[in-house]
Amino acid sequence: MNALEVRSISLQFGGIVVLNQVSLAVARGELLALIGPNGAGKTSVFNCISGIYRPSGEILLDGKTILALRPSDIAQRGVARTFQHAELVAEMSVIDNLLAARHSMIGTGIFSEMLNLPGARRIETAHRQVVAEILDLVDMGSLRDRTVADLPFGTQKILGFARALAMNPQVLLLDEPSAGLTGEERLEMAHFIRKIRKKLNLAIIWIEHDMKMVAELADRVVVLDYGRMLATGTANEVLQDPNVVSAYLGTGLSLRKTGDDQNAAQ
Repeated sequence: MNALEVRSISLQFGGIVVLNQVSLAVARGELLALIGPNGAGKTSVFNCISGIYRPSGEILLDGKTILALRPSDIAQRGVARTFQHAELVAEMSVIDNLLAARHSMIGTGIFSEMLNLPGARRIETAHRQVVAEILDLVDMGSLRDRTVADLPFGTQKILGFARALAMNPQVLLLDEPSAGLTGEERLEMAHFIRKIRKKLNLAIIWIEHDMKMVAELADRVVVLDYGRMLATGTANEVLQDPNVVSAYLGTGLSLRKTGDDQNAAQ
């Protein structure tokens, strides 16, 4: 069974068609890249999966519909998301930002927390251990007590990735995680995506404009253009499709992996 299925969703605002019969599915341990030019509808797909928009069609998580659920309920059922901007609480510490992502799982009452009762302390200690392990996964354990505002932009992007993992997701939605990063930071982000995918066996849907990263990392690719599906297949198949090259990359461009690129991806 696929972890997540999107079946023929359509969305429009007034007379503007944003999505037109879009379908995709992702299994556990699979990395599905969602690409297309600006305005193609990629983030709108994420907004539909997250419950922000209500399209027609079906969206299934582990075979059960989530289309009518609130965003908070969808998150609790295992869908986590990063954003193009990290959207962190700048005045809080690194570890407190991750703890905030787990608030619905902590389950202590306001009075037990105010009185600092032993049960509340035990629960907080357990959750602090979980988020400490996540920070270690992305090599940020030494930064746990740093204030987010003091961190460079690239580190904040990785922290946003870690915060999504703190929600204990089944499905991870990555919205342009490499946007604004330097070449070195992009390599670091690619390393963490590979590492987390292998270790946690997550289903990942990934919006990305860096076609070299897509060619190296993605198992499959779905291409959107003006809200409709233009192509789907493996990275090599899709990135050599003449319709994709014309609509997204520009006529005459090619993104076939070189031998060196293929070796680097393995």
